[in-house]
Amino acid sequence: MNLNQYIDHTKLGPTVSQAQIDQLIDEAIKYQFKSVCVSPVWVNYAKNKIAGSGVLVCTVIGFPHGTSTTKVKIFETKEAVKDGADEIDMVVHVADVKAQNKKAISKEIKGIVKAAQGRTVKVIIETAFLEKKEITFVSKIAVKAGAHFVKTSTGYAARGASVDDVKTMKKAIGESGEVKASGGIRSIEDAKAMIEAGATRLGTSAGVNLMEGEKINGNTTYWVKW
Repeated sequence: MNLNQYIDHTKLGPTVSQAQIDQLIDEAIKYQFKSVCVSPVWVNYAKNKIAGSGVLVCTVIGFPHGTSTTKVKIFETKEAVKDGADEIDMVVHVADVKAQNKKAISKEIKGIVKAAQGRTVKVIIETAFLEKKEITFVSKIAVKAGAHFVKTSTGYAARGASVDDVKTMKKAIGESGEVKASGGIRSIEDAKAMIEAGATRLGTSAGVNLMEGEKINGNTTYWVKW
């Protein structure tokens, strides 16, 4: 697969403007990224603007801390679906992971998967806060509850993804799900390391730099392969 199709081109945060969303969408269309990942408030706008391009619209639920109640997360998901979201990245409640509250974690993910109505659901487990055994624990629960991906990070913790995180997650879920690495992926070397470790999706705000930074025979290519 070409590198562009690994990338969820991301712009999240409290001060993101319409002009920045327009730029994000224009870049995603130009490079044919897998998706744009935007806050819920921008989903409907992005969906209308990006229509017909082949680029998906991804949004975040319970973001960034995962501390909304399950009912609120499910409501957010339903609203995102109504607004046109193609993919849902939800944040797990880390305290439940720490407490090994399997029932609560599973119930919440199942509820969001149901609310997503067949759309891709990625569960952000925030690996920066977790030990390896906890990463394994929650990754297994997530895919068993119906999530399509487990995702490393929100980008709001002390660190983002690591190669070791991705390897741990992939080992835990095997072929029953996929891994999205996000947070701190800013170079071709970072991207390649995450993919080789088992990631099939990359969340990054540096997608353009990744594409422009790869040179083949002295020319920039938008369709990087290895």
